[in-house]
Amino acid sequence: MSRYWSPLVSQLQPYVPGEQPKMNRLVKLNTNENPYGPSPRVLEAIRAQLDDRLRLYPDPESDELRSVIARYYDVVPEQVFVGNGSDEVLAHIFQGLLKQEQPILFPDITYSFYPVYCGLYGVESRVVPLTDEFALDPEDYLVPNGGIIFPNPNAPTGRALTRAEVERIVAGNPDSVVVVDEAYVDFGAESAVTLVDRYPNLLVCQTLSKARSLAGLRVGLAIGHADLIEGLTRVKNSFNSYPMDRLAQAGAIAAFEDEDWFNETRHKVIAERERVSAELASMDFEVLPSSANFVFARHREWGGSEIAARLREQGIIVRHFDRPRIADFLRITIGTAADNDELLQALRTLAD
Repeated sequence: MSRYWSPLVSQLQPYVPGEQPKMNRLVKLNTNENPYGPSPRVLEAIRAQLDDRLRLYPDPESDELRSVIARYYDVVPEQVFVGNGSDEVLAHIFQGLLKQEQPILFPDITYSFYPVYCGLYGVESRVVPLTDEFALDPEDYLVPNGGIIFPNPNAPTGRALTRAEVERIVAGNPDSVVVVDEAYVDFGAESAVTLVDRYPNLLVCQTLSKARSLAGLRVGLAIGHADLIEGLTRVKNSFNSYPMDRLAQAGAIAAFEDEDWFNETRHKVIAERERVSAELASMDFEVLPSSANFVFARHREWGGSEIAARLREQGIIVRHFDRPRIADFLRITIGTAADNDELLQALRTLAD
C-alpha cells in the first residue's frame, strides 16, 4: 500500500476483468466478445473521420448519436445518455442515482462490478440471493430499498426475466430507481425500453460491445425519463464533458444503421448457443437456460477449476469464478462454429 494513497483507495476491491491472454494459438471463450466483426459500414465510417478534424474536440453531447438511438428505440433524444462503454454509464448511475439513504439491492450472483462501484462511491447495498435454480425472483425485490440494479439477462448465469417480470419490479418500487442492465439483451431477452415512458423510475442500460461487436470502441447508453438522464448528464459534465471521441460516435451511428448485419451476426450466435448447450448437456453438463452470448454450465462430476485448467492446456480459455454457489460452473462465451467445435472436442477428450 502506497503512503500516498487516499484512505478510500486502500479499501477498494477493484473489478477483475476477464483475462486477455497473449498466446499464439488460442480459442478465446472467456470475455463474451462477439466472434464476428463489426459491420463493414462501421469501419467505413471510422475511416471517414481520419482527417484534420481529429485536432478538434468531439461533440460533447453526442447529439447525432443520441438522435439515432432515440429513433431506433422510439424515444426522444432527451431520454438518451451515452458514455464510454456501459461501465462508465453504470459508474455515473451509481454516483448520481443510486447513492441514497437506504441500501440498494442487486443479486448475490451477478455482474461483479456492482459491489466495486458501491465501494468506490460509498453506496450501501444488500445482495438478494438468486433462487436454487439461479433465477431472479421479482417478489424478492418488493421490499424497502434505495434503488435496484440487475442485469437482464443476468451475468454470469445467462438467465433472463420476461418483460412482465421486469415490470413487476419497476411498478412495485415507484419511489426507487430501477436500473435494468441489458448488456446481453439482443441475444434472446425482452428489452424493457418499451416501458420507460410509463415508468419515470426505470432506467435501461445497454452496450454496443456485445451484439454490435464494438467492444474496442467503448460505447454504452442509458434510456429513461428525461429527469434521470439529466441527473446523469450533470454527473458526466462534472467529470468529463467530452466523454465519447469522434471515432466512437461515428462507428456507433453506423452500427445502429446497419440492422441487417446486426441481425445476421446475433442470430448466428444464438444458433451456436443452442447447439453448444445441447452438446454440453449430452456430455453430462448441467446448462442453465441462457438468453445471452454465453452459457453457464457445470459438469455433474468434474470441478469447474479442473476443467478450466485442462482446457487451458489445449489453448482454450473459458471463465471460471471461484465464488460461493458457482465454483463448479464455467461461463463459456459462444464463439464461431469452428471455435465451438474445438471446445466440444476438447471436452470429449477429457471424458475419455
